[in-house]
Amino acid sequence: MIDYFKSVWAWFHTILIGMKITFTHLFSKKVTIQYPNERYPIPHNAKNRLQLYPDLCNGCMQCARVCPVQCIDVETIRVVPTDPDKPVMGDGTQRKLWVSVYDIDFAKCCFCGLCTTVCPTEAIKHTTDFEYSSYTREGLIYHFSAMSSEQVEQKKKLFEEWSAKEKAAKAGKVAEPSSVEKGEN
Repeated sequence: MIDYFKSVWAWFHTILIGMKITFTHLFSKKVTIQYPNERYPIPHNAKNRLQLYPDLCNGCMQCARVCPVQCIDVETIRVVPTDPDKPVMGDGTQRKLWVSVYDIDFAKCCFCGLCTTVCPTEAIKHTTDFEYSSYTREGLIYHFSAMSSEQVEQKKKLFEEWSAKEKAAKAGKVAEPSSVEKGEN
């Protein structure tokens, strides 16, 4: 009979201990944050998403060359001297290359920061934005291009026409002296 009362007391005692813990946590400060509305502060030296500023990019491709996982894809088109809209970079200097494609694949990116250190114009930087989840892999490829596809095709056509004229002019200059030399001999 004494064992019965000891077990009842042990049962009651454990309930009291459990309720004491419950009540202390019930009235204490909450640890959980409501995520979309509240956020933990991000450290100032955190390296998160990359952001490109296309107006500052000069198309040197140093970021793509230094990237250890090859997640940056850059394509450029040379600016033709006869181009009606002379491109100017964000700081006012004359642009020598059009940046037609600038893609970053965040599924591959290891956020090492090498691309930001080699950029001479500081066109690519790390931001504190870290929320870029996507349901598809294609959703993680970001396209930073200031040009539309029609503009890219127009600039490529303009460059091809200009390079063909330059080749024809060089061929004409080369052919002219050789014919003169043949006529003199």
